[in-house]
Parts: sequence; structure tokens; C-alpha cells
Amino acid sequence: MDENDTGPIQLPIDGVLDLHSFQPREVKDLVLDYLAACQEKGILQVRLIHGKGIGNLRRTVHALLAKHPEVVSYSLDHPQFSGWGATIVTLKAKQK
Repeated sequence: MDENDTGPIQLPIDGVLDLHSFQPREVKDLVLDYLAACQEKGILQVRLIHGKGIGNLRRTVHALLAKHPEVVSYSLDHPQFSGWGATIVTLKAKQK
């Protein structure tokens, strides 16, 4: 670990994850870990903010969601909020 590395970033598990401040190489593990943490806390609707841009991050996120066994559905956010700049994910309830 170098002197500038402060270790893992602690994110609030509140159902909203803004991916803007992360490196593309971090996104896959981050999204999967965040969804698992939300599901564990009973947060079954998650908003992933990927931005509009040219769509690379959105495509990456959607490819992950399409293969994720705990995802019931996902869709772009309502146009009134951020439209294609965010994706709303519905997760399965955790089995007890």
C-alpha cells in the first residue's frame, strides 16, 4: 500500500450508487458487492447512477445486471429524474 492509498472506501448502503467517481476497472466488483450489500439489508430497489456520456458505463452495468441471478429486473430511470443517466434495479428478496 502506498502512502496515498487509504484502503477501501466505505460507501453508505442506502440504495443509491453513483459510479462517477470510480475507475472503469472498479465498476464490476463495486456494482456486484453493492447489490449484495443492499440485498442483505433488505433494500430491493437500487438506483445505479452511471451518467449519460457515450454509454460505455451504462452498457457495462446492464451487461452485469443481465447475468446477475439476484436481479429480478432493471430499466432506465424515469425521464423526469435522470432518464438514461441512471438504472433502477429490482433485486430478489433474500431467502431466510
